[in-house]
Amino acid sequence: MEIQLLVFEDNDLLRESLASLVALSPEFKLAAAYPNVLHAREQVFQHQPDVVLMDIDMPGRTGIEAVKEIRTFNSQLPVIMLTVFDDNIHVLEAIKAGASGYLLKKHISTKLFDAITEVLEGGAPMSPSIARMVISSMQKPTENPYQLTPKEKEILTALSSGNSYKLIAAQFNNSIDTVRSHIKKIYEKLHVHSQTEAVSKAINERLV
Repeated sequence: MEIQLLVFEDNDLLRESLASLVALSPEFKLAAAYPNVLHAREQVFQHQPDVVLMDIDMPGRTGIEAVKEIRTFNSQLPVIMLTVFDDNIHVLEAIKAGASGYLLKKHISTKLFDAITEVLEGGAPMSPSIARMVISSMQKPTENPYQLTPKEKEILTALSSGNSYKLIAAQFNNSIDTVRSHIKKIYEKLHVHSQTEAVSKAINERLV
């Protein structure tokens, strides 16, 4: 019986390459491939895959957010993250969200099927550099897990105090556009989309 794969990947060329790669194997079948995860819940229910291959950085919604949603209704479905990222933040966020494995895109052609087999056997496949990073992160907890710059931490603190962009700009002698630019970067690093989410995360995780 073929193993059904559901792919979420916004890069058209890579999505097509994955489809071609899967077509070459008699053990695996591509159930479907989508360029975003805006309807991930419905698509998982529709296709009932054995394994999900999930890109992290997609338009409209990240793969990490999609994994969190999938875990609200299915805790067992294996989800392997496919990504170009090999930094601590994306790795640990994906694992916390419930990812089953983590494979760098540069290793897809040589290690994808082994990773799928491993995850179906209960393992947690990871590229070697990712595994080393996870171990290192566990051994050396960082005080600044989101790699915020000193300026970004100051602005996040001001934001958490309820200050407006105008007040923050005056406080740091910056233009409002500069403050907006800093806050956009803060949102990206914290993986949030609003001031409320940023402040909540900053307080809950004691970033300020």
